[in-house]
Amino acid sequence: MFDLDRWLEIYHVLRSNKLRTFLTAFGVFWGIFMLVIMLGSGNGLQNGISQNFGDMATNSVFFWAERTTIPYKGFTRGRSFEYENSDIKALSDGIPEIKYLAPRTNVGGYDGSSTVIRNLKSGQFPIFGDYPVFNNIDPVNMVSGRFLNDFDLKEKRKVIVVGQRVVDILFEKGDDPINQYIQINGVYFKVIGVFRSKRNGEAAAQDNQRIHMPFTTLQQTFNMGNAIGFFVLTSRDGVPVAVVENKAVEILKKRHSVSPDDNRAIGHFNLEVEFRKMVGLFFGIRLLIWIVGTGTLIAGIIGVSNIMLVVVKERTREIGIQRALGATPRMVITQIITESVVLTTFAGYFGLVLGVGLLELINYLLDSSGAATEMFLHPGVNFNVAVSALTILVISGVLAGLIPAKRAVSVKPIDALRYEL
Repeated sequence: MFDLDRWLEIYHVLRSNKLRTFLTAFGVFWGIFMLVIMLGSGNGLQNGISQNFGDMATNSVFFWAERTTIPYKGFTRGRSFEYENSDIKALSDGIPEIKYLAPRTNVGGYDGSSTVIRNLKSGQFPIFGDYPVFNNIDPVNMVSGRFLNDFDLKEKRKVIVVGQRVVDILFEKGDDPINQYIQINGVYFKVIGVFRSKRNGEAAAQDNQRIHMPFTTLQQTFNMGNAIGFFVLTSRDGVPVAVVENKAVEILKKRHSVSPDDNRAIGHFNLEVEFRKMVGLFFGIRLLIWIVGTGTLIAGIIGVSNIMLVVVKERTREIGIQRALGATPRMVITQIITESVVLTTFAGYFGLVLGVGLLELINYLLDSSGAATEMFLHPGVNFNVAVSALTILVISGVLAGLIPAKRAVSVKPIDALRYEL
């Protein structure tokens, strides 16, 4: 393996026909290059979409109230209703599989916003009343201060946690918003925390302009009574959230006199189901990429094998002389396979390096120009993929040289000596 003469011979063989060697190597180079680029692009697409979830618990289910579609217990069709504070205990007591239960309501209804004022500056921002546990379901990055806690909820404190965009609009650059007061619909609240979304793109922009206050404070301050906008529930580890979903639907229907056959009055959305669909989709994409990329690589390997057959044919007399001088079949096979492995490995290595380098350049340009979107983020391949690709190259090189090598030792030395091109 470390015989200098052998490596010099390999160099001479590959260099003797530069154009043929280049074209053969290019097939392998292009195959591994395209495989890396496609895998990196697939990862970029997956990263962009996954980032929209942030660190949100994917085993979550959302509930909101719709209008009834079936008359029931004397109530007519089309009746509207609201969830109430008493539903919190009913769900918590009736479903032991619940891990987190977070009711939420907001001023102005769904997608509503309120006027927020600080000194001479003002803006329109959505105001949410939350339980502290909501930050366990859909966490944010705290820039300064803290998130809501149980004492804020119990004592109905007039405190708020604001997004970074709120600070940028209402405060001067360099001002510390913590412990400062801002006015919401004529009521003053103290800022106890500033957060930044873990998402990216438009989703992050929406999160960063939100204001959170204790759920009980919002209900009392803005005369919301016992009304709840919607619930978010998560299941315990190892329990499908569908179990929680089905039990919660049944409980809410009974509590609000909704027909058991009415499948539209209790609005609900199972995030776990959608997340699994997304995981399955990207598994299919990765599988397709590997099939296409490996197919392209195999085409290059076949080209190497064919060229090695030509090389073996051209060197038939040389091989015959080697056999006549005592070279064993194993030595001849090793020589041919080594030439094939060297050619495929070097060509593939350059394809791998160029592919990774191009992905890193794209990633740098996206970050530096601010062009990264919520659909495409941080394209690239990890170390394990690179090692796998190199392993495939070495194995492919062995397979590409195997048939020509067997062809080389199948010719008898006496016939090889008499062979003429």
